[in-house]
Amino acid sequence: MTGRTKYLLDESDLPTTWYNVVPDLPEPPPPPLHPGTREPVGPDDLAPLFPQALIAQEVTGDRFVDIPGEVLDVYRLWRPSPLYRARRLEKALGTPARIYYKYEGVSPVGSHKPNTAVPQAFYNAAEGIRRLTTETGAGQWGSALAFACATFGLECEVWQVRASYDQKPYRKIMMETFGATVHPSPSKETAAGRAVLEKDPDSTGSLGIAISEAVEQAAADPDTRYALGSVLNHVLLHQTVIGEEALLQFEQAGDSPDVIVGCTGGGSNFGGLMFPFLREKLAGKIAPVIRAVEPAACPSLTRGRYAYDFGDTAGLTPLLKMHTLGHDFVPDPIHAGGLRYHGMSPLLSHIRELGLIEAMAAGQQECFAAGVAFARAEGIIPAPEPTHALAACIHEALRCKETGEEKVILTALCGHAHLDLPAYAAYLSGRMTDNELSESVLAESLAGLP
Repeated sequence: MTGRTKYLLDESDLPTTWYNVVPDLPEPPPPPLHPGTREPVGPDDLAPLFPQALIAQEVTGDRFVDIPGEVLDVYRLWRPSPLYRARRLEKALGTPARIYYKYEGVSPVGSHKPNTAVPQAFYNAAEGIRRLTTETGAGQWGSALAFACATFGLECEVWQVRASYDQKPYRKIMMETFGATVHPSPSKETAAGRAVLEKDPDSTGSLGIAISEAVEQAAADPDTRYALGSVLNHVLLHQTVIGEEALLQFEQAGDSPDVIVGCTGGGSNFGGLMFPFLREKLAGKIAPVIRAVEPAACPSLTRGRYAYDFGDTAGLTPLLKMHTLGHDFVPDPIHAGGLRYHGMSPLLSHIRELGLIEAMAAGQQECFAAGVAFARAEGIIPAPEPTHALAACIHEALRCKETGEEKVILTALCGHAHLDLPAYAAYLSGRMTDNELSESVLAESLAGLP
């Protein structure tokens, strides 16, 4: 086997701006609405939750936003991240396709999440905030925010979805090592959590419930703000360092992707990779197919309704126009905890409605089979979330084997599974099952839309 395996950038190549895709879209996305007035929310409506700098980024019309020097200093701990050519996987599959993956598992917490956790902590600290609250599913976001808060001297309080809290104890230990306080959600710490437990003492929780708890705590304390790990525009904005670096690395490789695949829960990893490529596609420079892959147990893009809905279960957030399964929806406790969210990023939902991206859903057994195949070929055990993208990559590569097409496939390997090995134990032992959302459950959940 010959040829280059990894494409590395120097620290001097680290992007100094984030990219905002909104100005380049054919039409702007619908605005968030105040749940009481149904009018577009203004900065004052968001001020109890976010610092002014992030509110400005949420609504900015600028194509590029400067990355503060203090954030770049922290980024240099792991950025630029490598782009790999998956030559061994190509050989194992016997495909003429060329497969590349942008690897975000090199960050201090092993995922892409610090790309936004670091600037969020920085902007809050700069405005004198003392504490940040947040939710987390698999624990990657909670770990990233705990790390970022430790970096900038902030307290961090995390509500982790109960299913993942029980499945992934080492994530809790990582968060606590960085100084965070961690609660299983639903918890008795908040009115939102107590309300859920009163109805269902054995609730496995959801990201929507955990968001309600974190938002409730932040809104009640003027020294506290809320931090979100996905979904909102400013979060996806911060993640575009992934795609901007990948564009430079493809120049090194002398190649260009025909298919871009990413896993989607709230949308930050997928958006971060593909937005810069979408910019080039809209400019007529490249023409890749861009495909989002979500879990069959939580299929907001493929089976949800495009409608205004709350981002949380208790209805404390603004109404967001997004693909949603309904804010009361509690997904089955699949192992890809980071993808168990009832809604999709409003910006990604809008782009899907414009027909600029495709979407598909996959069962977790197929995804873990892809994860094992990738690990045995490439030597990295992928987190449960990106196994969804890998399943789609392998499917595309095998189709190329049948047709003889030499397509170039790009995906974001957004994290490793070193703290998710119990999930692989369940798969390897034959205890893993597929959880596909029934029509009756979906209909009941959608009936609760505001």
